[in-house]
Amino acid sequence: MSAPFDRAMTGEVAGELGQEWAVSPQAGDEERVVESALRPHSLHDFIGQPKVARQLALVLEGAKRRGRPPDHVLLSGPPGLGKTSLALIIGSELGTAVKITSGPAIERSGDLAAMLSNLAPGDVLFIDEIHRIARPAEELLYMAMEDFRVDVVVGKGPGATAIPLEINPFTLVGATTRAGLLTGPLRDRFGFVGQMEFYEPAELQLVLARSADLLGVELTDEGSAEIAGRSRGTPRIANRLLRRVRDYAEVEADGRVTRAVAEAALALYDVDHLGLDRLDREVLEALVGKFGGGPVGVATLAVAVGEEPHTVEEVCEPFLVRAGLLARTPRGRVATEAAWRHLGRALPRGGIPLGRVTPDPPGAGSSSEPLFDA
Repeated sequence: MSAPFDRAMTGEVAGELGQEWAVSPQAGDEERVVESALRPHSLHDFIGQPKVARQLALVLEGAKRRGRPPDHVLLSGPPGLGKTSLALIIGSELGTAVKITSGPAIERSGDLAAMLSNLAPGDVLFIDEIHRIARPAEELLYMAMEDFRVDVVVGKGPGATAIPLEINPFTLVGATTRAGLLTGPLRDRFGFVGQMEFYEPAELQLVLARSADLLGVELTDEGSAEIAGRSRGTPRIANRLLRRVRDYAEVEADGRVTRAVAEAALALYDVDHLGLDRLDREVLEALVGKFGGGPVGVATLAVAVGEEPHTVEEVCEPFLVRAGLLARTPRGRVATEAAWRHLGRALPRGGIPLGRVTPDPPGAGSSSEPLFDA
């Protein structure tokens, strides 16, 4: 059984990096088509994030009882955890339209002014990656969020005139993966801030069960647990791995996703039991095998694996650090004891305190210098 929205994937790209990784939290354009069909449409159907969902439910219910738009909402957290889904749910719960844009797409204040002037009363404006919005547009947003008014500047130089333009009351929902990059004035104008957390395996199993039902996939509890355990706590990754395991099950097995089928499929796609893919393991292998566990600069490490430093830093390192396999230190990247054990390598002779940097002996140079060039 195949759902009408379940079209073939021809290339899932990892965001702006332009590469394909099975466990990247970023989503390509084609993958978003599938995601849109798998997204829940109400807070009741939304799985995970119980604290944020409960708080948001109170905010929305209170606004509906007062007959006014709710406070502006900021959702922060790593990619793939459901920020866009929650933004769409807010519009659905309020019974209003949701206009979607992104921070990088708003280059001029005039672009934002045109968008705001076209909002109907009570509409939701969702700005993804809001920390990347242009500064002139951000300053225009201040007045719009507080007073539901924008000043449109006509002309240039001394003859420029600011024309006040009233806009309909609306709710701004901003999403960011880097809350620290938001300016203080913008962050303070959000009445509700929700911090998204990584999912537990049991929660991911519920996500997988719902997605499998929508996709028409026969998924056993054991198969679900196997996929959930390798999904890095991220629903987007879990759904992507489910689709790939589904393909393997339909071609190489009887279409039923069991633990054995999931293990075989994920081994084929180079996703190990911790959720590491080929590039993750190459980074650890280079760090341990070529540089003795570090410390080593990220640029040198990237050259050793044949990737760009940005790719290593943005795609690999966040999960390796969270999994306790790699440590960032002032002198460079260091492999922890868990990394040596995961790769099946014997610990270095001498009992070096892995995951920490030992001070250099007297006269050996400054300890702030990296062992290998960054």
